[in-house]
Amino acid sequence: MLEKQFYDQLFAHSFNIPLTVDYGEQQKQYGEGKSQLTIHMHKLIPVKDLLKNASLALGEAYMRGDIEVTGGGPFALQRLLTAAYESSGSFMRNPKLMRLIPKQSHSEKKSKQDIQAHYDLGNDFYKLWLDKTMTYSCAYFDDWDQDLTSAQQNKVDHILRKLDPQPDRRLLDIGCGWGTLMLTAAKRYHVNVTGITLSQEQYDFVTARINELGLQDHARVLLRDYRELDDGPYDYVTSVGMFEHVGKENLGLYFQDVAKLMAPNGSALIHGITRQQGGANNAWLNKYIFPGGYIPGLSENIDHVIAAGLQVSDLEPLRRHYQRTLELWDTNFNAKRNVIQKQFGFEFTRMWDLYLQAAAASFESGNIDVMQFLVTKAPSGTGLPLTRDYIYG
Repeated sequence: MLEKQFYDQLFAHSFNIPLTVDYGEQQKQYGEGKSQLTIHMHKLIPVKDLLKNASLALGEAYMRGDIEVTGGGPFALQRLLTAAYESSGSFMRNPKLMRLIPKQSHSEKKSKQDIQAHYDLGNDFYKLWLDKTMTYSCAYFDDWDQDLTSAQQNKVDHILRKLDPQPDRRLLDIGCGWGTLMLTAAKRYHVNVTGITLSQEQYDFVTARINELGLQDHARVLLRDYRELDDGPYDYVTSVGMFEHVGKENLGLYFQDVAKLMAPNGSALIHGITRQQGGANNAWLNKYIFPGGYIPGLSENIDHVIAAGLQVSDLEPLRRHYQRTLELWDTNFNAKRNVIQKQFGFEFTRMWDLYLQAAAASFESGNIDVMQFLVTKAPSGTGLPLTRDYIYG
């Protein structure tokens, strides 16, 4: 009886849209108006697990198939979680239902293990649902209907144009992924590039691409932690989707290391997920998707930029672009769902679908954001054109 009362209170205040909960022996609607979604509770989660950590308990229940969401089309989960993020009474925001996870380790050894746990699932896995550029970060769309490959190339060009790179100068890409940005910089802007990664799969892929493109004299990739790099200075530094992995305790050191690697009057484009409400982490994401992950707050990042002796030259939020990127990734993922499930299993497949839709919901609701920080190792704007026209010309 107490368990059902708890669930009744949980669902009564957690969403800003009307929906139905199917408890098996009965169905109950919450909210005014026509129900937009149905949550099927095939098995109730013990209340003690929800009180310990709601995010972890609910995520694991969905992975097992104890919870199903229907009625909202292909993005039913995204709609449900957006409604939860937008509700002030939601379990997503209720401190009584959330707990801080234990302090994380971000030693060089642990960081390598964390990165490999996510990115070394295999290039073949990511090829199934990323676009042909193999870019695993927020795209930049001209409009909502643009295809993903074009939008990812837009993002790379947008980043490089912001830096205004000049031929024969040096560019470092920290966390280079599968190399699209660094190789575009070498081919199109004729700069000498170094990319670093902790993923063996990415290292092998980029090495092969450098050889295929005949860029051995202008591009190299290193399997190395950014904290071990000592061959600066670099005229330009890029780092896309990287600072979310370094941990709260190392965030200041990350920006200091970026500054150390920059040449005097050099510039850097730091692109990453942040929160305008302050830093946060998530137990389910840390356990299953991004071990060691931490989303820093906007003001937190700015403080670290200033403390590292850098100045902000431009700041651009791309929240809606990441929402759209994730929606297209999830569409691609589900188009290959049978292949992925056959190879990785039922729970893994549901886990990744949940991750992609939950992340899209988090961006859609403004719970998280993604921003590009253009910073200079000099007074703001040093070495850059006077207006933003050069970025869009």
